[in-house]
Amino acid sequence: MTPPTAALAGPAVASDVPPATPADQNSGAPAVTSTSTPVPARPGTGGLLVLAGMLLVALNLRAAITSLGALLDEVRTGLALSGAMAGFVTTLPTIAFAVFGAFTPWLVRRIAPARVLVVAMVTLALGQLLRVLTGSALVFLVASALALAGIAVANILLPMLVKQYFPHRTGLVTGAYTVALTLGTTVAAAAAVPVAHAFGSWRVGLGVWAGLAAVAVLPWVPLALRARAAARRAGRTAQVSARSRIRPERTRLGWAMAVYFGAQSLSGYVVMGWLAQLFRDAGYQPQDAGLLLAGVTAFGVPVALVMPAIATRLRTLRPLVLFLSLSATLSYLGLAFAPHDLALLWVLLLAIGQGAFPLILTTIGLRARTAEGTVQLSAFAQSTGYVMAGLGPLLVGILYEATGGWQVPIAFLLVALVVQTVAGLAIARPRYIEDE
Repeated sequence: MTPPTAALAGPAVASDVPPATPADQNSGAPAVTSTSTPVPARPGTGGLLVLAGMLLVALNLRAAITSLGALLDEVRTGLALSGAMAGFVTTLPTIAFAVFGAFTPWLVRRIAPARVLVVAMVTLALGQLLRVLTGSALVFLVASALALAGIAVANILLPMLVKQYFPHRTGLVTGAYTVALTLGTTVAAAAAVPVAHAFGSWRVGLGVWAGLAAVAVLPWVPLALRARAAARRAGRTAQVSARSRIRPERTRLGWAMAVYFGAQSLSGYVVMGWLAQLFRDAGYQPQDAGLLLAGVTAFGVPVALVMPAIATRLRTLRPLVLFLSLSATLSYLGLAFAPHDLALLWVLLLAIGQGAFPLILTTIGLRARTAEGTVQLSAFAQSTGYVMAGLGPLLVGILYEATGGWQVPIAFLLVALVVQTVAGLAIARPRYIEDE
């Protein structure tokens, strides 16, 4: 039995990929030769440490974004940002995730995933600190991009780690880390404004989350050190084919996954960046608007928990795709025409509709046979998806400033939802990226 920490040694993917089965060989999956045979993680072999590390990383994956969304007005005033610049700030996560996420497969082929995650979380912490210590809008944007680079790498790695260490508990572990992600998102959105008011500065309301990123480093440090020692003992003899034959960009499944991920990401980042402002415009106080934004993620906790488990048990994902799209449609219509009176109902329906995020994360693992296939599909779907989603929050900001209202921006979101639904139906049927 190979300890998980040994499997975390580099070249990462080479030592992470399970041996090819006859089915994999017939499917054209890349052949892998390794001196060790990785197995699912167990508590006695460090599985609990890997799981704890994954959950702490997940807590950080949206806190830097939703805390900024809740304090966007204060940041705009403090840094003298225009409406278009504020829109670019809300678009920056999608751009950073697309650019930096695309490099993650290259990184994990050369560096142990544990070491990559240490650097990613340190980068996130430093970026969050730097952006609250400056009075320059440009430096704020650069520091935010630095923080988001750390998140981008972790976004790609988590589905791969689930596939590698918990292949028989994909739904459970994906649900667990998605719930952790949702909780981090919720707490940041709900607490950012009160913390800022308590300390009299929006900078504290944003900067406090750097501490959470620093905590996430802790489980990965011993794993990184053990992985390095294991690599030295093994002499780094594990080899992988010099060039992977898995090319998601050449498959219909890869593109359908990317489009679905992109459309749901567009909606998600518009919500994180602009929903609090929508409720402020509807007459809610800033703190209450932040709580309503937090309500989307709070209601999303049970959705995130059960969605992966349901997806792994269904023969086809078609019913889930249609149900999530219907919920989002009703929410958008409510926000467009009655945002104040039934705000909680629209928040609840929106939270259900945002269940497309845990669904696509689960589907990434379900549509690949191996860890190598998972990381390649994850990188392509997320990076390409974020490119597609990148203009969404910016366009919403421009439409909002041009029209002075929310009906036109919401109409744009409804069009994106149609695209999402079509792509979702395309990925509903079970098949594997290695087979295409």
